[in-house]
This record gives sequence, C-alpha cells and structure tokens, in this order.
Amino acid sequence: MTASATSTARLLIVGPQGSGKGTQGARIAEAYGIPVVSTGDIFRANIKEGTPLGKQVTAILDAGDLVSDELTGALVRDRLSQPDAEAGFLLDGYPRNAAQVEDLDAFLGEQGVGLDAVILLDVPREESIARITVRAAEQGRGDDTPDAIEKRLDIYEAQTAPILEVYGARGIVDRIDGVGSLDEITERIFAALSARGLVRTAAV
Repeated sequence: MTASATSTARLLIVGPQGSGKGTQGARIAEAYGIPVVSTGDIFRANIKEGTPLGKQVTAILDAGDLVSDELTGALVRDRLSQPDAEAGFLLDGYPRNAAQVEDLDAFLGEQGVGLDAVILLDVPREESIARITVRAAEQGRGDDTPDAIEKRLDIYEAQTAPILEVYGARGIVDRIDGVGSLDEITERIFAALSARGLVRTAAV
C-alpha cells in the first residue's frame, strides 16, 4: 500500500515482551522526529507533577485497582494535545482493547486525522521466552519465571488480537519479522513505513 509522501507520522507499535519494542520504538521516534507516547511514562509524569489526572491515578493505584479505560484515554488525549505531538507520535501500550481503539478514533477524528500505520513486531513465542529469560538472568529479575512469562504472553495475545483485527481490516498493520539483528529489524520497519509514504526527518 503506497501513499503520497508525508512528513507526519502517527504510529502505534505492538509486540510481545522480548520483541525489542522499546528499542525499536526509540529508533523510530528519532528517525521521524516524533515523541514516544507510552502509557506508563504518562502515568509516571502526571503522578510526579501532581496534576489532577495524576492524583486520580495515584489514588487508584494506591487502592490496588487498575486505571480505567476512561482515565487512561483522558491522559493519552492530554499528552497527544501537547505541541511536540502535533507532527505525529508513536503510541506504545495504548490502545489495548476495542474500547480504547474507539476512544482514540474519536479523538483523532476530531482533528481530521488517523493512525498511519500499526507496526507489529512479530516474534515467535519461544523466541520471546528465550529473550526474556536471558534478560532476567542478566538483570537478576526473579519475577521473570517461566510460568510468569507464559502468563504475560497469554495476556498480550488475548488483548492484542482484537486490536489487530480492527486495524488489519483498515489495511494499516505492517507485520515486521522481529527476529534478526537490531539494525535488520529497524530497516524492515523503515522500509514498510516508506512504502506508506512516510518520510524520515533524521538518519538513524
């Protein structure tokens, strides 16, 4: 699928734990001159700054509850409304379900725009497990047990499948082979985005 060249890039990156999503996301953001918009980072920033939304998140987390779709959406909309996201963004961790997809659609639709591409880092389950296991050993993380890893991958697959079905029907999912060197995977991503007419603003 090709498109006329554009210097804006509104992207979503999706991938299981161990897919290299964080590393590749940083490279994409640098190449296209856009911020990485991660729900975890947004939560932490609002909590640190003591914003009204941040205080709501703190109260919810202190009670041991999950942040609702409504509050998560409000935080993401606030972040995407900031000047550095005007020319685009790379979403990581949002949307996670069908309701969040609808919320994001509504927000972007108000601006007359939509996502340009959904980058799916496709990594076999056994590869994800192997990478996480190595990382756990290197970092001394006792919580990354085989059972815990399997459970997190199950949750990822259950949550992500419906989202990919929605975006796949729109023809904006780029399935990227996530096995190989960092540079090889980065080049696959850039080639896919280039085919959609998205123009890099910096060499990486």
